[in-house]
Amino acid sequence: MPRLALLMLLALALLLPGCGYNDIQKNEEIVTRAWADVEATYQRRADLIPNLVETVKAYAAHEKETLQAVTDARSRVGQTTLTAADLGNPAKMQQFQAAQGNLSGALSRLLVVAENYPDLKANENFRDLQHQLEGTENRINVARQRYNEAVQVFNTSIRVFPNNLTNNFLLHLARKEPFKADAGAAEAPKVKF
Repeated sequence: MPRLALLMLLALALLLPGCGYNDIQKNEEIVTRAWADVEATYQRRADLIPNLVETVKAYAAHEKETLQAVTDARSRVGQTTLTAADLGNPAKMQQFQAAQGNLSGALSRLLVVAENYPDLKANENFRDLQHQLEGTENRINVARQRYNEAVQVFNTSIRVFPNNLTNNFLLHLARKEPFKADAGAAEAPKVKF
């Protein structure tokens, strides 16, 4: 009997490295890190917005409605949280994306308002903030792409054989939700002159 147990342990030790346990764990950590990068870039944008609003406010005091919309959208984004544990929840991911989309729309309207104020456009502080915001939007896009790549690798790793057996019997990890295009993103924007 001890010989049979020893053989079974030896067979298990030989099969264990091929089960994907460590790869699945590593891939989930990469998804978590990629999500932290997404949150950090969104936080950078949220930190820039009050400075941008104050700069515009000094020039365009009567554009109160637009400024209020940006402030409200930023506030709603702060109230909509998505933790690493929620990454498998499509409804929470959609809610998070909707809040971020509303903020992006409000910022776009704010920048359109700024176009109507030549003195504001010439202001060095405003230009610096605008460039930082544009750079941050690019960073958000890159962080989202990296997150989606990490999600794809993770989701694949829990679905392929023999990793799927390891996940089904040991880990019970759910698929992670990737970022999806905003509603209407497939339509080309209309440009009027």
